[in-house]
Order: sequence, then structure tokens, then C-alpha cells
Amino acid sequence: MKKFLVLGASGGMGYAITKELLARGKDVRVFARNKEKLMKLFGSEVEIFQGDVFQLEQLLEAAKDVDIIIHAVNIPYEQWEERLLQLNKNIWEAAKQVGAKLAVVDNIYAYGKKSAEKHSETAPKNPHTKKGKIRLEIEKRAKETGVPILYAHFPDFYGPYAENSILNYTLKNIAKNKKAMFVGDLSVQREYIFTPDGAKALVELSLTDAAYGQNWNIAGAGTISGNEIIELVRTSLGYHQKVSSIGKRAISFLGLFNKGMKEVVEMLYLTEEPVILDSSKYEREIGILPRTSYKEGVLQTIQHVKE
Repeated sequence: MKKFLVLGASGGMGYAITKELLARGKDVRVFARNKEKLMKLFGSEVEIFQGDVFQLEQLLEAAKDVDIIIHAVNIPYEQWEERLLQLNKNIWEAAKQVGAKLAVVDNIYAYGKKSAEKHSETAPKNPHTKKGKIRLEIEKRAKETGVPILYAHFPDFYGPYAENSILNYTLKNIAKNKKAMFVGDLSVQREYIFTPDGAKALVELSLTDAAYGQNWNIAGAGTISGNEIIELVRTSLGYHQKVSSIGKRAISFLGLFNKGMKEVVEMLYLTEEPVILDSSKYEREIGILPRTSYKEGVLQTIQHVKE
């Protein structure tokens, strides 16, 4: 049986991936800084390693005897320029030393501005933002390491424990029956992926030898506007609080006082002209893509927050 190491298992996608692996009866080891949180999330179902991905020795210890490493680690935007490359170098080195394959959870930043109605894996990557350029540079370097690597590009996440995602920011207050803020224009059709769906797709890829050495675009369940999300929760839950949109000007102002908010500003183009993914390659070569409806996914996320 293949043994997995999930890096960033306490985050939204890392959590969903770990649960999917366990549901398939896999041998799973998890790695994150907060051991207590890992214990709370998984208990004795997994082998727990507490550690810091910036400490190569700790990473190597956790990676011993594993066959597949799943990289679902992220760090705050304001640390990307100085630390994101080193984080990835450590992961590549660990995979190389233990002879493991590597499956990477990535976003869509490297594509840059919208260049097609839907972006397939062959769409050009022309990032115009600092963070998009960092992501593309890391992806290029990863493919030069000699490690068997697959890259999965996802739209914005939402779902249980996806606490830092842009949609969960809205759903959290809706779950508490409070006034809520929605980032971006409420009328724009955007794409999100429910983390359990993304986890199913990534795990399937990680178990497919031919998937390595390739990029894969994992789409959500179509597109939806902020107005449609609000109507969904009003109809389904009887939510009647006000939902306001917050845009570039307001976030730029907040950025004067908060480094994290300052780093968000350049990515807001994705709320105006979203990059939508084409997953026909996955469905052609791997199988049917899991697609939970937005209604079901949003209501499950809200219920999880309430719990």
C-alpha cells in the first residue's frame, strides 16, 4: 500500500485531502506546525508529525518511507517574496532524498489576466502580478528538479476549514446570521471549488502514475455570482441580513494599515475578470470530475461553521 505525507494538513484543502485519503483506506502521515489542531482534526486516524517546512531536517524525518507527498502548504501573502521559494526548495529536496513523488496544490495566479473563455492546460501563462510571477517561477524550477511532480491548478476554494478563502470570509458571517461582506462585484460570474471535490480530484491524480510530469486544471461546478450565492442562502436558510460588496478602493485603504490587505489588492483583478478553468483533459484522461452543486457545497460549509 502506498504511504502518503500530507503537508499543510490543517488547512482547508490539506484537511479535505487527508479525509479523502482516509476514506480510501490509505496509510496517511500529516505534517503541520500545530500538533493540537492536527489531533483535533484527525485524532488517531493518522500518523502526526509536528514540524516546520522551513526546517529541512524536520521535513526529511516526516518524509521517511513515504511514496507520495502532497503539498498543500501555504503561507501569508506578505511572506511570499522572501520565503515561498525556500519553502518549495525544502519540499523538493525532501521528495528527492526519500524517492517520493510530489503532487502540488496550486492556484491560477500564473495564468495572469483572462485570455480565453476557459483556460486549458495549454493556455499561455503570462502573469502580470508579483504573486503570479512568483508562482510561475516556482513551477518552472520544480520541473527542473528531477522529482516526479504533478501540478493541479484550482480556482478559489471554499469548504470546511478553508478559513482564509475569499468565499468562506462571506459565509462565516452568514452562518452566524450577521451582516456580511463579499469581496468584489456581486454581479460577476466567478468560479469556486468545494474542497472535498478538489481533494477527490487531486487524490485520483496522485494515484495515477501517468499524471506526473504534467499540469492539470481542476474546475469547480461552473460559475456563480455573489448575488446568486446570497439568493441561495436567503431562500434556503431564511437569511435576511445585509450583504455589502467590498472592492479595490476599500481594500487599498485597509492596506495602508495591514500588510496582508495590501498584498490582496493586486489579485483583485480575479474578481473583475475571472480566469475560468477547463477540465476536459482530466475528464478525458482520468475520469468524471467531482462537482458538488454550489447549493449543496455552500450549505455544507455554513453548517460546518455553525458546528
